[in-house]
This record gives sequence, structure tokens and C-alpha cells, in this order.
Amino acid sequence: MKRSTDRLLALAMLIVGIACLAKLYLALGDRPAPTARPEIFGAAGVLSILSGLLFLAGLLPATPWHDPSTPLFGRDAEIAPAGRPKLRRIAFALPLLASIAIVADQVGPWRASQPEPAKAVASAPPAPVELKPAPEPIAKPAAPAPLQAAKPAPPAEPAPVPPVQPLQPAPTAAVPAEPVPPPAPAQPAQSTQQTALAPATPPQTLAPPPPAPPAQPTQADGHRDAVVWLAVSADGHEIMSASTDRMIKLWDIDGKRLIRNLGEHKDMARVGLFMPGGKTALTAGDDGEIVLRQLADGAVLHIFSSGANGGVRDLAISPDGKRAVSGHDTGSVVVWDLEKGQVLHVLPGHDWSVSSVAVSPDGTRAISGSIDGELKLWDIVAGKQLRSWHGHDRGAYGAVFLADGRHAVTGSGDYTIKLWDLDSFKEVRRFDGHSGTVYALALSADGKRLGSVSLDGTARIWNMDTGDQIAEFDPGTGPIYSVAFAADGTLITGGIDRTIRDWPATGGEGVVLFAGAPE
Repeated sequence: MKRSTDRLLALAMLIVGIACLAKLYLALGDRPAPTARPEIFGAAGVLSILSGLLFLAGLLPATPWHDPSTPLFGRDAEIAPAGRPKLRRIAFALPLLASIAIVADQVGPWRASQPEPAKAVASAPPAPVELKPAPEPIAKPAAPAPLQAAKPAPPAEPAPVPPVQPLQPAPTAAVPAEPVPPPAPAQPAQSTQQTALAPATPPQTLAPPPPAPPAQPTQADGHRDAVVWLAVSADGHEIMSASTDRMIKLWDIDGKRLIRNLGEHKDMARVGLFMPGGKTALTAGDDGEIVLRQLADGAVLHIFSSGANGGVRDLAISPDGKRAVSGHDTGSVVVWDLEKGQVLHVLPGHDWSVSSVAVSPDGTRAISGSIDGELKLWDIVAGKQLRSWHGHDRGAYGAVFLADGRHAVTGSGDYTIKLWDLDSFKEVRRFDGHSGTVYALALSADGKRLGSVSLDGTARIWNMDTGDQIAEFDPGTGPIYSVAFAADGTLITGGIDRTIRDWPATGGEGVVLFAGAPE
């Protein structure tokens, strides 16, 4: 009988506990909130369910219950626990109080004194409108995509080279934010009370949009894509340029005009060099062809095909014009006999694409760099490697020999320019300042100044003896890929904006020598 009673009490407690938790769920939802705090219902529900389970398990007996199979008295009488009557009464009282709280919450007189939710919302004053200024104009800069290489670049060096054609370099253009109309004027207040509850929204003030950047000059016969190479003739009157639009162009510096399109490669044009004598030029590109051209009319005199060595990434010729050294995207360095029109040596020394080559003043040695930062010194007469060392943390670009033939300068994807002693193969001096890949270098005619251009969009002139920066130029038009010194000592650059600019030797504003073609 006692166990049956406990089961009934347990069932009642479980029902009360579930009801409390259900009331709590409604209170935490979108229903009207209860008069009592939700924590009361949560605690009452949990304690009621716990009490019911304890009663159901028989853990809260009032007095010991008796097993009929055992005697009540005597030595064999069953020893039962003494019971927990106080704890049992507390456990019974909790769900009873919870039941009273639920009933009182539903039908109590204070329920009517609570304001209706809809009326409370209607009588509340409107929330003040937060005015936000129009967003700043969003600039859309042009970013060059990396060139394709025969091998993937090592993880530490994604090759920061100019974009492969077809490339349409987008000029930096500001996109004005959509104008935000000012709010409608507030209606006159009908009463003092209404004005206090719903104040008029103050008018919004919009800042005028920033002025659009000035349009870049253009000319119909200019390059249609990034200018990636510049060379000045020995007499200082002509410039040869190569571009990702595949074209090689010859310009008249004094007359500021295009002399002629010297030729077109089947793929991106990389290099254009004046040959000794000033009557021919040697050009190369990603199509793997090295072409000997006549300056007078652009006629092709000879084509040196790289074959399996792949596209030409850089090219240098000896001062006497008898040999040329080319670096290829397969990692090969090829030495050419220009007089006989044939290959002298194929030097497969680099594991990654070659990014720079230079020939010593005596024409017997060459230096090459690859996109993993490795540098190599070659004997191009014997066709053998003299030394290999890891000169940069990232790709090595723009290698240049000094006049003594015992020193060379290299730029890099680690943003540094380094002067090397080729006898000890140690770094002599470092030129720090660029914040992007140093992509090309040029040495002045007297060897006292070094010109550099970078993907950070700046060109700089350095003192070779001290490593100090002499001048910095920033046209604000994006990455600059090519550099050369003019005969008068000024610095000439070309970049992603398709223009060729001239900068004063001591710093200051530059001028556009030859503009790019209209888009």
C-alpha cells in the first residue's frame, strides 16, 4: 500500500514539474512574460521532477516498509532503514508550492494590472535613427597576375612577374558611393507632448565625393600593355621597349615620337637589346625565340630557337657582341654564338625558372638568378659552373655586373638589393628601402649610381659607394617593371600603366616621354 501511494505522489510531482518547465518555455518565448521570475519556474520544475523520481525509486520512505517474507520480531526480523520523514515532507512541499505559484500567476488579481504588450509598444517613443555617413569610395587597383612558368614556383616564392598577355591593365579608378538621399523634413509638432515623444530627425550632412584622379595621357601608337623592358642606345638618342602586348618598339628620345614597331613576338616580349655597332637588335620573348633584327626596318636577320629549353625570361650579350646568354623558364642557361648562329652550351643548373642573367664586362663569365633566390656564376667560354649560392630568400631579379667584373648587384623578391663580391661570394652592401619585389636594376654610365624599380610602384636612385638612397619617385600608377639610365643621367622607367617616364637625376617630378595606347 505504501509503495502504491508513493507512485501516485511521484506521478503528481512529475506532472507538476513538467508544467513548471512548460511555463518556463512559454515565458522565454514570444508569449507574455509571467508575473514571477522565470528562474522560479525552472527551479520548481527541476526539483519537482527530481522529487518525483526519488519517490518513484522509493528513496524517500516515511517509515520502514516490511517485506512479508520476513518476521516482524525476533532474532530473524528484517533490519530496515529508519526512513527520512523530514526530507520526504520537504520534497512533497516543493511541487505543492510550485502548483500554487502557477495557479496564482494565471488567475491572480495582479495579472490585470500588467499593461498589454501591444499598448506598451504603441505608447513608447520611436527609437532615434542613427545616421551613418556614406561609405568611402572603393578603389579598384590593377594587380598583375603571375607569369606561367614551366615548373611551379617554390612555396616561398610565387614569382612576382608582370602579367601574361592578354592583359588589360585597369587604371585605378574610384567608384563613387551611391548617394544617400536626405530624410524628409519632419511635420510640425501638433502639441508639446507629441514633440517630446517623437522629435524630428535632423537633416543628414553628406561629404562631397573626392575628386576623380586625373586621366593618364595616351597616344595611338603607344604600348597596349605593361612595359617590361627598356634599353637606351649607345648614342643616347633612341629607346627600345618590350611589352606584354608582344611588341618591340623603337622610340626617338629627342623628337619624342615612335620611330617604328621593330617586331612582334608570338608571346609576351621580354627583352630588346641594342647590338654593338648600333645597326641591329636582339629581342626575346616567352615564345622561346631570340630574334636578330635590323634597326632600320625591323627585318628579321636570324632566329635562334630555344626548343625544349622553353621561353626566354632574360637575355644578355657580351660587350663585343659575339656571345649571348639566355635564361629560360625550364631553369636552363644557354650560351649562344651569335656570329655562327648556334648554341655553344646548355647549362641546366637551376631547379627553377631563371629570372635574371648578366654577362661580365670581359665577356667570359655570366651570373644567373632563379625564382628560388639561388645565384650561379658561370664560365661561359668553357661552359661550366664556377659557384652556386643562395643569395636571396626569394627570387633574384635584375642582375648587373660592375665595371671591374668582380662585383655584381642583384634585386629580389625579399625587397632587398645586394652587392656581391664575386671572389669571396659574400655580401658587401645592402640597399634597403623598397617594400615590394625589386624587379629590375640599371647602372649609370659612370658606375656611381644604381637605378631600381619595384612592384611597390616606386623607382629609386642609390649611391653605389655608400648604399644611401639619392632619390625616390612614385608616379602612383602601380608596379614598375623596367628601368634604364638616359645619356643625360636621368632615370627612365616603364610599368603597368603602359607609359615610359623620365625622372630627374636628383629627384622631383617626372614627365611622360611616351604614353600608352588608349584602352
